[in-house]
Amino acid sequence: MPTDPQDALLIVQAGLAQLSTLIVSYSFSAIGAVILLIAGYFVAGLAERSIFTGLGHIHGFDATLRHFFSKIVRYAILILVVIMVLGQFGVQTASIIAAIGAVGLAIGLALQGTLQNIAAGIMLLALRPFRIGESVEVGSVAGTVEEIGLFATKLRTVEGVYILAPNSTLWNQPVRNFTRNGVRRTDITLSIGSWNDIDRGQKTLLAAASAERRIRREPAPIAFVASLGEATVSLTLRYWTSAADYFATQIDMTKRAKQAFDNEGISIPLPPPEAPPPGARKQ
Repeated sequence: MPTDPQDALLIVQAGLAQLSTLIVSYSFSAIGAVILLIAGYFVAGLAERSIFTGLGHIHGFDATLRHFFSKIVRYAILILVVIMVLGQFGVQTASIIAAIGAVGLAIGLALQGTLQNIAAGIMLLALRPFRIGESVEVGSVAGTVEEIGLFATKLRTVEGVYILAPNSTLWNQPVRNFTRNGVRRTDITLSIGSWNDIDRGQKTLLAAASAERRIRREPAPIAFVASLGEATVSLTLRYWTSAADYFATQIDMTKRAKQAFDNEGISIPLPPPEAPPPGARKQ
């Protein structure tokens, strides 16, 4: 059916009017979205820096946690800005928020073990049962702490072995920190023959301890009888040193105690001779 040119012109004009209205409407929406994105980007950066700086004023607050919480705030603001931008174009943000929640729940269930490590890492960094450079023992893991991360902690054993321990493993067990208190007690036990003068043996140990500058004078070192055998007496020297000098002092004092006994003529009993094998001829 032929169309009147005048009607066609009116239809075109109406379409152009609607198109121009849409262009103007979406132009304002696009401009608003761009402005919102730019403003949100700067606000997120400002919030990140403010949180990082503010937490830095808290004495003893770990730098890793400062980075973690400041990044969380930044990304939360950026996600909120993106949702607001989508709302500018008429997108139903309620369904987006629900979808984000569902995705977050699915990710949380899939990464349950990882999230446990993160939670444990936050607790380790906040409560500080150990710090970098401290010597610790947690269950079967023992060594010097080199790095505390959100997921795992790096340690180095006395043999120089590298250990990467999950934070959840370290958090769920008692921690023995050998460095935290700054001092450590050491017991050195040596056996002497029961025929030796016990008082003389104790004085010899105390004299060796008083000559060692790394041994603390308070609490004062003591020497006592630890146990009695058929032909032996076990004497123990107990003293305190700084945690840093523990192993070196223990090694040196064990050697000096033996040398001091030798100088004083205090004998250490020899082990009994081995019995000859059955059927062996006597010489």
